[in-house]
Amino acid sequence: MGFFTKDVAIDLGTANTIIYVKGKGIVVREPSVVAIDRYTGKVVAAGSAADEMIGRTPENIIAVRPMKDGVIADFDITQAMIRQFIRLANVVSVLKPRVLVSIPSGITEVERRAVEEAVIQAGAKEAALIEEPMAAAIGAGLPVNKAAGSMVVDIGGGTTEVAVISLGGIVSSRSIRIAGDALDSSIVNYLKKNIGINIGDKMAEEIKIAIGSAYEDNEEEVYDVRGRDVSTGLPRTVQIRESQIREAMSENIAEMIEAVKMTLEHTPPELAADVMERGITLTGGGALIKGLDKLISETVKIPALVAEYPLDCVAIGTGKALEDMKSLLAKSKKNY
Repeated sequence: MGFFTKDVAIDLGTANTIIYVKGKGIVVREPSVVAIDRYTGKVVAAGSAADEMIGRTPENIIAVRPMKDGVIADFDITQAMIRQFIRLANVVSVLKPRVLVSIPSGITEVERRAVEEAVIQAGAKEAALIEEPMAAAIGAGLPVNKAAGSMVVDIGGGTTEVAVISLGGIVSSRSIRIAGDALDSSIVNYLKKNIGINIGDKMAEEIKIAIGSAYEDNEEEVYDVRGRDVSTGLPRTVQIRESQIREAMSENIAEMIEAVKMTLEHTPPELAADVMERGITLTGGGALIKGLDKLISETVKIPALVAEYPLDCVAIGTGKALEDMKSLLAKSKKNY
């Protein structure tokens, strides 16, 4: 056990939580899920073990996702989850770690405070916050401190964050609570309404990853979906086409692209010209939807490209920002 304080970065996501330790890199990557005993309130499992229990638990155990739309939906469970993950990161020493947490840019002061409180009560010595689009841009290797416009679109589980960054600050941004979870829900609703089959969110996510697409091309993949027949209530397997899933997700994807357009409309002309030249960088799990980069490029007439490690950009960027921990802590204290 070391007698020193480790600086820790947490990408506290709606779908997944990633922990980055200074000098080590990413050490924990777990689903943001907690299983609790309904009667005692005790945590039974967190992360992957809890995720596997969703939809499969006995009456006394419930598996919950304590984060919703990028913010804390259940304070106590979030705190227990963070404590569990910090323990997994093996950073608990005599001195508590200082923790930097990424948050959506559109959350309220009350929601910001809740994140800080949850992290401190989970065992941190001090907590500071960094906005997700800034962390994503740093993690994607964009020149955020230069006097030039860089545009990032971070599509997570709960929110889509769009921002134009210059000279180390966010100049224009938009945060909408439509992202991976909303896409899953749209698939669930589409299959129920149009195919007559009931599926869970986990199956919807599997479908999205396997054949989800945003842009029509010549390929038409199919996927076998297992669920429950709406009319008979019995198990049923149906074959779903890529075009059907594209139709299911189209409305939400249109709203994401609208957020990109609105951010560009509120960007100063000089920085908008930089973005046109440099392109738009896509990060987060949603960046991996097939053809999304192509659809954005065609719609806004600016090249869009997927970052090298889209799932890790926010965590890596938050980790790199630990170098500036002192000023970030000062900024957090100044806000309250």
